Amino acid sequence: MTRHEFVRQLIPGLTAAPGTCGTGSAPVNIALAKYWGKRDSELNLPRNSSLSVALPSLGTRTRVILIDGPQDRVTLNGQPAPEGFTRRLSAWLDLFRPAGAAFEVETENSVPTAAGLASSASGFAALARALDDLFDWQLDARTLSMLARIGSGSASRSLFDGFAVWHRGERDDGLDSWAEPLPQRWPALRIGLVEVDVTQKPVGSTAGMTRTVDTCPLYDAWPDFAERCVRDLTAAIEARDMEKLGEIAEHNALTMHATMIATRPPVLYWIPESVAAMQRVWALRQAGTGVWFTMDAGPNLKLLFEADARPAVVAAFPDLRIIAPFAP
Repeated sequence: MTRHEFVRQLIPGLTAAPGTCGTGSAPVNIALAKYWGKRDSELNLPRNSSLSVALPSLGTRTRVILIDGPQDRVTLNGQPAPEGFTRRLSAWLDLFRPAGAAFEVETENSVPTAAGLASSASGFAALARALDDLFDWQLDARTLSMLARIGSGSASRSLFDGFAVWHRGERDDGLDSWAEPLPQRWPALRIGLVEVDVTQKPVGSTAGMTRTVDTCPLYDAWPDFAERCVRDLTAAIEARDMEKLGEIAEHNALTMHATMIATRPPVLYWIPESVAAMQRVWALRQAGTGVWFTMDAGPNLKLLFEADARPAVVAAFPDLRIIAPFAP
């Protein structure tokens, strides 16, 4: 099935007058059990389920206007968007483009773009919401999750606040691969952003996944391991067991990066500052502070801890940006 065929099953139509505007916003999400590897690249279907937590104070706001014209106009944070960024958005917008129309897209990111901080996830989720508003589809969250997934797999989870699970699904048509929120809240949970390098990463996530699946001899063990992590993390969240959540999330992240490193040629997102930050986290734990880390496809760490550990964590990471995902 092509992407166009998939999308046509989900949306009621593409009727809107030139000048019609839609807006949408979505938070960044940090995967605690990672998505790494596709079973279908056309429909962005993952080889394993994943679980994340949203960061409500960070994300993307997007405004989309239907226009007459030969090509899309895209701005990012008030400036003309880079060519690669525009090309990727336009390829996704082609799925929703009325004949002869173009889109003007104004998007504001509160996180660095393409630095491993989930900007594409919040970006495509916000864009899906903006198109739903523009065309007045009034789609449910599950359908929007599947549409966002076509743009960026992790975007399927950025439709939701709090914890969310993206189900791998089994069907070839992709209609059972969507994300949904978990009901649990965890007021004491804190996420700390260790931004060691926010420049654009040298290997994009899609290219890194493809290389890993194609060449890594360790990869065959990853999907089943990742599914177990989702189940175990769900239990840790239900019990508010910080130690269990931290241990699973950190092990999951390191295992994912191990598969990247074992590819040919290797995909290594770590830089010396990344390793130094990991060692600082391990030293804190050795000294009795409950703090763990996770890492996406990039050099930056996200620390996981509860509010009572904040003084010790901040003493070790003075520039830490701390977010309370479940703050009132």
